[in-house]
Amino acid sequence: MIRPDLSLPIPTDITAAHFIGIGGSGMSGLAGMFLDRGIRVSGSDRSDSSTIRALAARGADVHVGHDASNLPDGVDAVVFTGAIWPENPEYLRAKERGVAVIHRSQALHWLVGGRRLVSVAGAHGKTTSTGMIVTALRAIGADPTFVNGGVIASLGVSSGTGSDDLFVIEADESDGSFLLYDTSVALITNVDPDHLDHWGSREAFYDGFVRFADAASQAVVISSDDPGAREVAGALTHANVVSFGTSPDADVRVSDIVTEGPVSFAIHHGGRSASGALAVPGAHNAINAAGAVAVLLTLGHELEPAVRAVEEFGGTVRRFELHGIRSGVSVYDDYAHHPTEVDAALAAARTVVGEGRIIALHQPHTYSRTQAMYREFADVLESRADQTVVLDVYGAREDPVPGVTGALVSGAFDDQDRVRFVADWQQAAEYTASIARPGDYIITLGCGDVYRIIPQVLDALGSAEN
Repeated sequence: MIRPDLSLPIPTDITAAHFIGIGGSGMSGLAGMFLDRGIRVSGSDRSDSSTIRALAARGADVHVGHDASNLPDGVDAVVFTGAIWPENPEYLRAKERGVAVIHRSQALHWLVGGRRLVSVAGAHGKTTSTGMIVTALRAIGADPTFVNGGVIASLGVSSGTGSDDLFVIEADESDGSFLLYDTSVALITNVDPDHLDHWGSREAFYDGFVRFADAASQAVVISSDDPGAREVAGALTHANVVSFGTSPDADVRVSDIVTEGPVSFAIHHGGRSASGALAVPGAHNAINAAGAVAVLLTLGHELEPAVRAVEEFGGTVRRFELHGIRSGVSVYDDYAHHPTEVDAALAAARTVVGEGRIIALHQPHTYSRTQAMYREFADVLESRADQTVVLDVYGAREDPVPGVTGALVSGAFDDQDRVRFVADWQQAAEYTASIARPGDYIITLGCGDVYRIIPQVLDALGSAEN
C-alpha cells in the first residue's frame, strides 16, 4: 500500500482532478463534491459500478481498469487512497509528470477550506454516527456539507454540498489522516486498538486520538462507556469535553434502552430528558444516537429537537441492510470487519430475528487483522450466531501471508458442528442456503466484497424453494 505523506503541499488552486479508485464510497463522494465546485473530474476504478456510471452521467471522465493513458492532460492533482499499490500505472504516470499526488484526506482538507468542521472518529460507529448527525442537522433545518464513509440511506448519497458554514466528515484514524483536519467539534465513538500496522503500538494509537481531540477548537464529544475512550479522555487537556453514553456520570446520558425491534431509549442532559426511537435496531445505535445528540447540543441546539431530529435517521448502506427474502429467509449485509463490530451487528440482529436463527457469512478482512484476531472473531461468531460460514480472506491492500486463510477463524471454534470454511463462493452460497430454514436471518459480514455473494445466496435459496 502507499502510505500518505500528509506533509506534502496541497495545490492552492485545483481546476482538474483525477481520482484513482473513484468508485469507492468515500472517493466517489469526494469526486462528486469536486464536480459540485465546477472542477473537471476524471478517474478510474478496477470494475464497473452504478457509482461510477452516475459520476460519468454528471460529466466525469471515468475509466474501468487502471492504465497510464487514463490520466488526462492538464490535471492539477491526482487523488489516491491507501488501497492502491505503488505500481499503479496512473500513480506512476502522475509522478513522472510532476503532478501533485495527494491522499484523499488532503483532498477533503482542501474541500473543507476553513469552514466549521465536525469530525467523527473512532474504531467503530463512525459512518452511522456521521449519518445520524447529517440527518439530524438537515431535519432541524440546517444545510451542512458532508462526506461520509457510506451512503446515508434516506439521502441516497455519501456526500453532499450544503449552503451552511458547517461541514461534517467521517475522519479516518486508520492511517493517521484524521490529524490533518482543522476540527471544531470532535466526536470519538470509541477507541478500540486497530490498524496497528500503521500505528505500530497500542500506545501510539491512543496518543493519536489524544492529539486529534485536543486539537479541536470548540469541543470534544467522547464516549463514557468505551474503556479506550475513557483512557483517552483522561489524557486530554481540552477545556470543553462532553461525555456521552450509559454511564451514570455521562454529560449526555442514555438510559431505558429497549432493543426488541427498533431500539428505543431516553436521553438526559442538564436536568432535562427526552425519549426517542430509531428505525434501526441495536443497543449500540442508541448509544450512537446519544453521541449525535451531544454533538447537536454543542452546536447550540436544544435537547428535545435534537432527539426528534436524530429519530429521522434511517440507516446507512451496508449497515444491517436487507437485500431480499427467499423461502422465508431474510438476507442482510453488514460492513462489520472487527470483532467488536461483528458483536454489535449480530447482537442487533438477535433483537429482531424472533424465533429464527442467525447464520453468519463471514469474510475476514486483511491478512494482518485475521492473523492477529482470528480467535476473537471465532469467539464472537460462535457466541452470537447459530451457524457460521467462513469465506477466504479479502486481502485488500495486503499481500497474502502463508497459512493465513479463513480456515484460521473456523478452526478456532470450539464446536465445529456450528462452522464451516468454504473458499469457493458458489459452494458457500449453496451450503448457506441448504442449512437455512424459514424465519432465519443470513448476514454477510465484512468490509471487502462479500456483499457480492448475496445474489448467489438468494438464487440458491430460490432454487431450494422450487
